[in-house]
Amino acid sequence: MKKLSLAAMIEASFFAAFAIILDFLPSIKLSPSISISAAMIPIFILAFRWGFKASFIAGLLWGILQIAMGDAWIATPLQAFIEYFVAFAFIGCAGLFYLPIQKQLRNGNKKKAMGWIVLAIFAGSFARYFWHFIAGVIFFGSYAPEGMSPVLFSFLANGATMLGAAILCSIVAVLLISSAPRLALRTTQKRAS
Repeated sequence: MKKLSLAAMIEASFFAAFAIILDFLPSIKLSPSISISAAMIPIFILAFRWGFKASFIAGLLWGILQIAMGDAWIATPLQAFIEYFVAFAFIGCAGLFYLPIQKQLRNGNKKKAMGWIVLAIFAGSFARYFWHFIAGVIFFGSYAPEGMSPVLFSFLANGATMLGAAILCSIVAVLLISSAPRLALRTTQKRAS
């Protein structure tokens, strides 16, 4: 398995820090348990640039930063592990679409590239919110309204958040990358002889 380059690790750290900064901006609050923001955008851009490993690490770093900065809602150590280590790292699943995104952007096929980008964002969002859904069922089922199952409550809250965040991130990413494709492309540097 190929190691990540120093440039990839530096970018992963930078993009994780940028995500935490975006997370401090006001989000769209539909209810106490449904909040939509574009804070995942830096992790997605990293996924388009470097692929799965770099974006997985950046997502993990972002989750750790959430805890370190006191922005995490922690009920138990296991819940914190699931929601801040595992869930945030799984945003990196968007990086599984790295090759087709790079190929289409390098070939100048912006329309196809944007299709892959939207698909990657939905995959990364689903992967993250799947873990939030699991944690919601296990740890926050008691917050479900009277007569509603914890599974349905977690599905509705996390599903609405996932869908809203994926749509918002898709719009922002398409606008950014279509106007500046170099954000998603990285140049290959030749070594001096």
